[in-house]
Amino acid sequence: MRTQRQVVDYSLQKRATLRALFAGRIGTYEACDASPYLLNAAKFHGERTETHCPVCRREPLWHVHYIYGDELKQSAGQARRKAELTTLAQTYREFNVYVVEVCRGCGWNHLAEQFLLGRGVGDPGTRHEAAE
Repeated sequence: MRTQRQVVDYSLQKRATLRALFAGRIGTYEACDASPYLLNAAKFHGERTETHCPVCRREPLWHVHYIYGDELKQSAGQARRKAELTTLAQTYREFNVYVVEVCRGCGWNHLAEQFLLGRGVGDPGTRHEAAE
């Protein structure tokens, strides 16, 4: 099985947002706007990190993994635990994972990274569509 590929890291964008927040160009309400759905996903599906929130500096950040892909059908858009991604990667050909960091205390949230998982086209065990 192939591992993560096409990784996109959003740390530069995060730094720019934090710089704008601390310089007063954007407000705390604008930066700390996590929806109730995201906060619940962090509570039930999130993975606690050792990093503290860059805004409130009291709470730990949580990583929430969202999955998207045509093959996933009804499962697309769902939050999943990191441990579940390995099983999904063996089951599906290809899907995107979006990792959102969220502070359950102040509501800070930011897209941390995006990557592609799955068996990949041409890997052994990949089903070929009848139309090919």
